[in-house]
Amino acid sequence: MTKYLLLGGCGLLMLASCSSDTPEKKSPVPTSLPVTVTEPVDRDWSTIKNNGVLRMITSYSTGSYFLYKGLQVGFEYELLKKFTQENDLALEVIIPGPEESPYDLLNSGRGDIIAANYTITPERKEVVEFTRPYNIVNQMVVVSEELGFKPENVADLRNIQISVRRNSSYFVRLQELEEQGYPIKLSIIPDDMDTESALFQVAKGEYEATVADNNMFKAASKYMEELVQGPVIAESDTIAWAVRRNAPDLENQLNKFLYKHFRFNEEGEPKRSAFLNVLRRKYFESGNQIADYYNPAYQNNPYESISPYDNMIQEVAEEYDLDWVMLTAIAAQESKFNPSSVSWAGAVGIMQVMPRFSEISSDSLYIPEVNIREGAKILSSHLKHYSYMDSTNQWQFALATYNAGSGHLADARRLAIDHNDDPNSWEHVSESLLKLMQRRYYQHARYGFCRGIETVRYVNEIMNRYNTYQSILAYSNNRGSATQGVLGIQTLN
Repeated sequence: MTKYLLLGGCGLLMLASCSSDTPEKKSPVPTSLPVTVTEPVDRDWSTIKNNGVLRMITSYSTGSYFLYKGLQVGFEYELLKKFTQENDLALEVIIPGPEESPYDLLNSGRGDIIAANYTITPERKEVVEFTRPYNIVNQMVVVSEELGFKPENVADLRNIQISVRRNSSYFVRLQELEEQGYPIKLSIIPDDMDTESALFQVAKGEYEATVADNNMFKAASKYMEELVQGPVIAESDTIAWAVRRNAPDLENQLNKFLYKHFRFNEEGEPKRSAFLNVLRRKYFESGNQIADYYNPAYQNNPYESISPYDNMIQEVAEEYDLDWVMLTAIAAQESKFNPSSVSWAGAVGIMQVMPRFSEISSDSLYIPEVNIREGAKILSSHLKHYSYMDSTNQWQFALATYNAGSGHLADARRLAIDHNDDPNSWEHVSESLLKLMQRRYYQHARYGFCRGIETVRYVNEIMNRYNTYQSILAYSNNRGSATQGVLGIQTLN
C-alpha cells in the first residue's frame, strides 16, 4: 500500500491509498530508467537450481550489503542468504560498476535478482517484476543541524535546497509536490551517490537537506548527530525484490519465502517473522557492525577495507607468489578470520590447518601469522600440482584439494574420465564429486565416500567472494569516498 502525505500548514492531506495486491496499470510513457537490454534472457528457477547459484545485484551500503571485518553482511544480503540456504543454493553478489545499469545486469543474466531496498514504482514496474513486499517505509526530508530549525511540514521547506538523485523514488515524489504548488527547491546530485552518502553530506553541512527512508534515517541518526528529521512526504512505500519479467517461477519461489516473513493482517498492519525483526534491529536500530560502518576511522582506511589481517595476508601472499585477495577470501570461508577457530575435524586457526598434516606445533598454529603462512604454503603446493591448467581451473582444483584432500580429487577425476568427461575441467570434476556421495560410485572409489556437495559449494562460495572483493577494491581505488559512499561504490535504492 502507498499513501502520500502532504504536510501543509493546516494539517494532513491524504491523497492516495491503494492495496499492494492490486495490479497497477502500465504507464504509456517510455521509461527514463537506464535500460539498454530490453529482452531478458531465459533464466528462470529451474536453470538457477541446476547451476546452484543465485546472483544478487545489490548496492554497497548498510541497507543492502557491505563487508564487516572481512565478512559479508547487510540486511538484504542476510535475508536473501537465508532464502538460498533453504534452497541449497550459493549466493553470488554482483555490485554494479560506475557505468553499469542494474536493470541491464538483470536482463542480460549476469544477475538474477535486484535486492537493494527498492521501492515499487510504476516506472520500475515497466522494466522488472516485483516480488511481494518485505518492508514498509516512509519517505522523510532530513535537514542539516546547521540550518538552526526543524521544519514541521512541507511549507516550512521553502528556501531549503533538497539534494536527491534523479533516478530515485525521492525525486519523483518531490516533483509531484512541486507540481502541486508546494515550495520545493530541488538540487540534483550524481546518480551514483547513494542515500547514505547524501546523509553524510547533510550531516557535514555540505547539503542543506535530502530525503531518506525512515529506517535508513533511524540507523544513520545514531551515528550522525547533526541530522534533523523533517516532514514525512510519503507514507507506506512498499519495498520488494526485482526479478526479470520472464522469470515467474523464481518470483513464485521468492514470494513463498517472503510470505513466511512478512505479511499484512486483516487490519492491514504488517506482521514480521522473528528472523526479520532480528535483522531490522541489527541493521536499522543497533549493532556494532553499523556503528563501525559509520565510524570515519573505519571507513577511511583503504588498506583495511577487506579484513583485519590485510597487511599480514599481503605479506605472506607476496612471499608465496599468491593472490592476496584470494587468500583473504579463503580465510573468510575457513574461519571468518577467527584465529581460535577449531573445526569438527580438528582443523585450527584462520586458515583451518590440520595439525597432523603440518610440521608446525599445534599451539603455534593459533598464531595468526604462522597459521596464514602455513595455509599459504599448502595452497602453493596444490597450485603447483595443477600448474598445467588455466588459472581459473587451477585455483578451483587447488581449493577443492585444500577442502577435500588430494585423494578425493583424484577419485573424482578418474570418475570424470570413466564418463568421457574432461578431468582437467572443474565443471566436469565438480559433477563427479557430487556422484561420490552415491554408493554406486563411491564403493568403487579408492578413497571412498566424499561429501562432494560441501566441496563444490566451498569452491563456488570462495570464487564468488573473491570476485566481490575484487569489485569492491577496484571501485574504492578508482573513485573518491568523500561523496560516493563508504567505498565509493554505486548504490541503487
